[in-house]
Amino acid sequence: MKVSDQLLNRITAGLVAVIIGFSSSIALIYQVVITLGGTPDLVASWILMLGLVMGTTSIGLSYYYKVPVLIAWSTTGAALLISSAQGYNLNEAIGAFMLSALLVFLSGVTGWFEKIMNRIPSELACAMLAGVLVTFGIDVFNFMNDMPLVIGLMVVMYFIGKRFFARFAMLSVLIIGVLLAWQMGHIDTSALHWKMSEFAYIEPVFHLQACISIGLPLYIVTMTSQNLPGIAVLKAHKYKAPISATLNVTGFVNIFTAPFGVYSINLAAITAAICMSDEADKNHDKRYWASIAAGAFYILMALCAATLVGLVASLPQALILALAGIALFGTIANSLQQALSSTKYTEAAIVTFLVTASNLTLLSVGSAFWGIIAGVLTLLITQKD
Repeated sequence: MKVSDQLLNRITAGLVAVIIGFSSSIALIYQVVITLGGTPDLVASWILMLGLVMGTTSIGLSYYYKVPVLIAWSTTGAALLISSAQGYNLNEAIGAFMLSALLVFLSGVTGWFEKIMNRIPSELACAMLAGVLVTFGIDVFNFMNDMPLVIGLMVVMYFIGKRFFARFAMLSVLIIGVLLAWQMGHIDTSALHWKMSEFAYIEPVFHLQACISIGLPLYIVTMTSQNLPGIAVLKAHKYKAPISATLNVTGFVNIFTAPFGVYSINLAAITAAICMSDEADKNHDKRYWASIAAGAFYILMALCAATLVGLVASLPQALILALAGIALFGTIANSLQQALSSTKYTEAAIVTFLVTASNLTLLSVGSAFWGIIAGVLTLLITQKD
């Protein structure tokens, strides 16, 4: 493969990961800020700091460990905050964010989370990953109800690309999807305008009830629904995950950037899988450059936060989610194959996959956590030795 081809693949994977990660949950962050009494300008300020932090930590960790470590904001954490943060103000919420970040940091320092993860069979980690991602694959075809021609041709282009120009398959899908959506009037950029974002410091207030109602649930959700799948992605792709080091870095940085809107950052899972795919680089040991590219795009996104908030809002949600699902076809297939590769873990892997895919939520904890728990319990019951 030519050096130019490798570079383009890495850049494309990083760009797709950032577009999907940014666009799929920006509405949640917007709603969190509004719920806490903020303004649209404050949303752009939060995106500015989040993008800078995610970009620099992704680049630093990926380059240092030579592993595709992609850091993202907590999507499930944002969804949780929309309900749990009601009745509290911005200052109290910031104090709770700092508590959550401190707990993440302590989890890394003590190493307890890494010890638990290292005892989970890779087959169960792969099954959980497949369960998390399968919904995105199914949604590709569900969203054909909204944009049948656009998404249908995107799927066709993907398989044509895989057959004839595999290295550029996702780039071709991205281009044809955007061009078709534009041509058919699905993209409205009339309200777009250039505007610089500014940092906004919010004084933290450590309110006991807010720390209990916001901080503790945010920590639990971030660890179980974000970091746990993120580690599973790394393990499923045969990478030695720097678990404790990542928790140390993200927790420590999060503590000091929370007053600027970094409510919670963690290992990415779905978007990270894009940077670890064969399409990112055929060389397994060089795929960390795709995460570095994603980090660079996060920084660019941050610098243009106010404008990009409007730009992404102009793209159809169906197009964004279909792009995510198509980009994950290969990862879903590989995860299922690895999950079922050993007869010793077949039943436990199937249970893990089904529970995770079910979107089960108990005690405000998502299905990824319960999938692993169910899989481990099944393994303990069924194993003979």
